[in-house]
Amino acid sequence: MTGRTIVITGASDGIGAAAARALTAAGERVIVVGRSETKTKAVATELEADYFVADFADLSQVRALASALRENYPRIHVLANNAGGIMGRRELTVDGHEKTFQVNHLAPFLLTTLLMDVLANSGARVINTSSVANRIFGRLDIADLDAGQKYATNRAYGNAKLANILFTRELHRRYSRQGITTAAFHPGGVATNFSAESNSPMRFAYTTVLRKLMLSPEQGADTLVWLAGAEPGRDWVSGAYYAKRRIIRANKQADDDELARELWERSEAMLAAQLETDAR
Repeated sequence: MTGRTIVITGASDGIGAAAARALTAAGERVIVVGRSETKTKAVATELEADYFVADFADLSQVRALASALRENYPRIHVLANNAGGIMGRRELTVDGHEKTFQVNHLAPFLLTTLLMDVLANSGARVINTSSVANRIFGRLDIADLDAGQKYATNRAYGNAKLANILFTRELHRRYSRQGITTAAFHPGGVATNFSAESNSPMRFAYTTVLRKLMLSPEQGADTLVWLAGAEPGRDWVSGAYYAKRRIIRANKQADDDELARELWERSEAMLAAQLETDAR
């Protein structure tokens, strides 16, 4: 690895921060993005890195982030869409979307879309942090992406993580010929604070003695760091879903090309106002 520009969202803590440390140590120029000013600045200061603050529950902040990245970095070689989390009861964002779906899928979709020409010109790779929850809980209803009809905390999270994999698949189909490579990955059960805002039973694994049995952030970041540094087409397959550096089975819906295409188109429609604002 030779000093490429790598943007990591959700890098103020957990696997994002661990990946930022590992990639900086390998000589890369890492851009740290997080929601908390204090925590994000602390990681950036430690690494002597640039940083930006953006809350993905507010799409205007995602637009501002994309604009700042475009202005400051003419080349972005890796975009790691790592920000996300499992939420509590159903909540709409200021943009009117179910919060789990927006933070985990719509916001990174918007960021990637707004940076697409920079990414293509850079021959970039886009790495999306998913979860095994896609297979356990995911059952995506393309007509109810904001979960207005059926909502459960775990299902919303599973659907959002399934959306990450479908987005990866369709991104490869649409943009691989332009030089973009992409992968989704499951980091494993990592001892982080990602479920702090959740009322899901899964939070107990992160807040009780069970936490001691979980992976460290460094272990959870391993596949992200590997995907960022290894050679696509030789070491890993673009458009695929990984865990422990190997392709693994996802939810059966993840193999549906038509669903991947429709999710992309519906995501664009849901974000039409934000995309038009950027165009102006």
